Amino acid sequence: MRLLTFARFIRMITKKGPADLDKIQKMGLLAVKLTQIFALRPDLLSEEKCKQLQSLYQRANSIPREDSMKLIHDRAPEGFLDAFSSFDEEPFAAASIGQVHKGVLNDGTNVVVKIIKADFEKSFRKDVARMKRWLRMGLFLNPRLRKVGNPVGLLQHVEDYTLKELDLRNEIEGAELLQRKAKEVEHQFPMPLLSFPRVWPELSNQHILVMEHVEAPTLEDRLAEGTMSWDNLLQLFRIHGAFMFGIGTFHGDLHPGNAMVNDEGKFTFIDTGAISHAPDKVRSALFGFFFHLAKGELDQSFEAMLLMADTPPSGAAKEKYMASMHEIYTGFIGKSVSEVSLTQQMMKTVRCAVLAGCRFGEEAFPIIRSLMYMDGMVLRGQPDVDLITSMGPYLDEFASIVELPYSKDSKTTDASTSSTFWDGNLKPTNEMV
Repeated sequence: MRLLTFARFIRMITKKGPADLDKIQKMGLLAVKLTQIFALRPDLLSEEKCKQLQSLYQRANSIPREDSMKLIHDRAPEGFLDAFSSFDEEPFAAASIGQVHKGVLNDGTNVVVKIIKADFEKSFRKDVARMKRWLRMGLFLNPRLRKVGNPVGLLQHVEDYTLKELDLRNEIEGAELLQRKAKEVEHQFPMPLLSFPRVWPELSNQHILVMEHVEAPTLEDRLAEGTMSWDNLLQLFRIHGAFMFGIGTFHGDLHPGNAMVNDEGKFTFIDTGAISHAPDKVRSALFGFFFHLAKGELDQSFEAMLLMADTPPSGAAKEKYMASMHEIYTGFIGKSVSEVSLTQQMMKTVRCAVLAGCRFGEEAFPIIRSLMYMDGMVLRGQPDVDLITSMGPYLDEFASIVELPYSKDSKTTDASTSSTFWDGNLKPTNEMV
């Protein structure tokens, strides 16, 4: 992305009134991906602007019919269309990278066919490289920016998960991996409300994916219609939170367009090409932070966050950190997301923790981004609920599959030397519950 194009992009995102989504899409894939991140920042943009930008989760431009069929003829496995009794040449859904067509296989099975819309990789890599140069130049000219986060690391994370999404074989492998991980913990943490669509690998490749047609609205549809219940949102947090905090391997881009929920409350995860992995130290620190925060145990919560520091602060530096965190979170517990957004709090928290020496590298971004997605969905669907307090029982449940490097009494210890687990009563044990 050239500097002038980036300047136009930022002006379009931040100006009052709706953004021109067609122009944003013409700026390239990187612009669309950055827009999807801005859509989760009610601390930077108005709620109305965020809602408008969120439409890019699943309502992107599609390509003309003749181009769709040309892509199929050029890129699909040999004899691809012979496997279908019918194929709808008009797409019924489109996102930033792919679009989806309906079809019926010769055995009568209803399927959907996902097509990568264009050869994005070369232009996307070039745009990212330019953006990194501008960011590094900005950090060199203004080193204080390093103290509020790691913009180059965030951009690297966006590049990594987007490139994974450009190869649809990663989507098949990602779904298989998540299913295996869920199977490993099913005795401690069953997930009966989670499913993944069946796929046909023999009809799929890097550019084409054939999978089961799941008759259920996406979360984006539910939120737009006002039919996303609080119970559904809590169940989503239970499932996705278990992968993030307990298993450490999770769907890396679970925005509202990448999950579906039927009338019985059963979720289907789709677009699983970008799988993220959280190191033990990162997920333990973030889990401990939210675990204690939900219980109103602020000091223990703030201590947990310091596990992300190479050298935790002491003396006056630690006192300053604790005082700043108390200032951020005084009165926070019990407030609804419409009163205080979790995203807003996390941005303040990250800044405070970075100043105290914590390192939020690339491995921390996927979890933080996932929590921002969750916060954004709650803000749209159930703005009057207290998300943090409501998380409490599920955080207790996660404790059965989360390894924490400290206990309530011992506070922070070295993550590399501790091997204890917590049960739901915060008692350290040496075995999985």
